[in-house]
Amino acid sequence: MSKNNKIWLSPPHLSGEEQKYIQQAFTKNWIATEGENITEFENDLEFFLGKNIKATALISGTSSIHLALILAGVKAGDEVICQSFTFVASVNPVLYLGATPIFIDSENDTWNMCPVLLEQAIQDRIKSGKKPKCIIVVHLYGMPAKISEIVKIAKKYDIKLIEDAAEALGSSYDGQMCGTFGDYGILSFNGNKIITTSSGGALLCKSYIEKRKAVFLATQAKDVADYYQHSEVGYNYRMNNISAGIGRGQMEVLDKRIEERIKTNQFYKKEFLKYKGIQVLNEPNQKFKSNYWLSCIIIDKKSAKKTAYEMYCHLKLNKIDARLLWKPMHLQPVFSKYKFYGTKISQTLFENGLCLPSGSNLTIDEKQRIMSTIASGLK
Repeated sequence: MSKNNKIWLSPPHLSGEEQKYIQQAFTKNWIATEGENITEFENDLEFFLGKNIKATALISGTSSIHLALILAGVKAGDEVICQSFTFVASVNPVLYLGATPIFIDSENDTWNMCPVLLEQAIQDRIKSGKKPKCIIVVHLYGMPAKISEIVKIAKKYDIKLIEDAAEALGSSYDGQMCGTFGDYGILSFNGNKIITTSSGGALLCKSYIEKRKAVFLATQAKDVADYYQHSEVGYNYRMNNISAGIGRGQMEVLDKRIEERIKTNQFYKKEFLKYKGIQVLNEPNQKFKSNYWLSCIIIDKKSAKKTAYEMYCHLKLNKIDARLLWKPMHLQPVFSKYKFYGTKISQTLFENGLCLPSGSNLTIDEKQRIMSTIASGLK
């Protein structure tokens, strides 16, 4: 590949089978938010995830979080505990409902919500007379959170748990798929995710009754009547039949896409053994199985003689689409007034970390070009 071509962070990787399902939608004239592709895509997700999960295909992961919060009973004035180290879409729906986010710092092993700080925050909020209504934990970059500990805490205090597994389809903890531990789970099929429907997401719940409620809310909350009657506020959140067709074609190669991302991560781990001061995010132990949606590194500027930001600029100059790690939510101007429990773990990760190109269609030449560019940047 020419050095003039850009290497993207995580581009779409189509299977070639998507077209037959899209054509099926056109042939049957189901160009709507109803149709066979939607039903079958949801069935494919449910089969893959197991645990009697019910999936509702929606237009985005963000809309999925919004509906999950509604199903969890969150209302204006309620407090929702959120992971600070994440993308803004994990938190914005809390504000949609007029609720208040309470931010929790990360732990060093998985970079996700710290269970110790979570329990401290819950106890402190209860003492202040404001028991949190819900918890949103994120499996960041495909790495499972310490979910068994977080589930225990949520059950101990009888607080609803939402798993944001937008980046973690196919990741698992102790043999169970991420997104299936909490009361509700969230997936994303944005163009940069491990599989894509162009845009799109899914809400995961535990019963058909909850799924039926989710579909009702996602289709403008129309009452059962021969005319248009609405007793609740609804939303235009349902995935369309064409996008679901893309999803069906993508589900056929999901296992292969995960395998390729894991291979890329293994490549980086091996290559970075040659360099001082660079650490690759890794699974803490055998119970954690990441899909390695993105391979991430931490750069020790003292040992590597280079900051993460300097390396980011160097890669960008050479047309390599690396990204800085998420800026924690408690440091974002829009959320600066809300309570934060923690120290500087997520802030330190943000200041010293980098996401490297991790697409399942990366070639060996592209991988070697990335590493040679990093090597030149470290000189």
